[in-house]
Amino acid sequence: MKWLGRRESDNVEDRRTLSGGKVAVGGGIIGIIILLINTFGGQNAQQLTPILEQLQGSQTTQTESGIPLSKEDEEMGKFVRVILADNEDVWSKIFTENGEVYKNPKLVLFRDGVQTACGGASSASGPFYCPEDQKVYIDLGFFDELKSKFGAKGGDFAIAYVIAHEIGHHVQTLLGTSTKMRQAQEGKSEADANKLSVALELQADFYAGVWTNRNQKTNNVLEVGDIEEALSAANAVGDDAIQSKMQGQVVPDSFTHGTSKQRMYWFKKGYETGDIKQGNTFSEIQ
Repeated sequence: MKWLGRRESDNVEDRRTLSGGKVAVGGGIIGIIILLINTFGGQNAQQLTPILEQLQGSQTTQTESGIPLSKEDEEMGKFVRVILADNEDVWSKIFTENGEVYKNPKLVLFRDGVQTACGGASSASGPFYCPEDQKVYIDLGFFDELKSKFGAKGGDFAIAYVIAHEIGHHVQTLLGTSTKMRQAQEGKSEADANKLSVALELQADFYAGVWTNRNQKTNNVLEVGDIEEALSAANAVGDDAIQSKMQGQVVPDSFTHGTSKQRMYWFKKGYETGDIKQGNTFSEIQ
């Protein structure tokens, strides 16, 4: 992705010189895996869950870690600021076109653990969005694990896709979609509530695709292989891919984020259309 020398957002909080110690997992990849394993049950689950839970701990306060940022860390921080700036520009324009006002979220970079308005989270949580403070939280070490543990290709645009997905959740918060989804889950069975959660996640993937389309038209930033990097990341974090790798079996009723095929489909649809109005992922579960 072509990003050097371009505008950087001022809405990034870099907390990578702080250490959160051991904190409670607040969601994301490992949290999802634990949830899926506990839902599935069985002897293999009993053996694996304690291992994953070692990644969790008790909530604590962040302190100075004394670890300075390397040149690579600084470079990654600049890249994240450019990606966030691109999201700000694209979504501000889309909201204006639809008679709405876009409010920029904050993006927090951290190591090890972090305190949020949604509670404490460890780096094992993976990137996540907290609607309570309207901030995206990312430990960039996640992307090394995405490549080494889950088979994604890696690359800078895989990072851009994940950031855009989390910003998609911010868009859903501003539009009221997230609140409506939570209200719709009330009184539903666990399986039906999970279907609504899947629809929300797939729509965030769609929004990431819309952002990619609009950003490319404006800034011409894509390079050969960028879209493949995003699709590879989407494929790697599908519920079926994670369950198959971690459990050896797939349990569709426990899906909360969608299959690899679904996640790639909705990202591609957003990228190909660039039209926010074509992302009604909830229509598939009616």
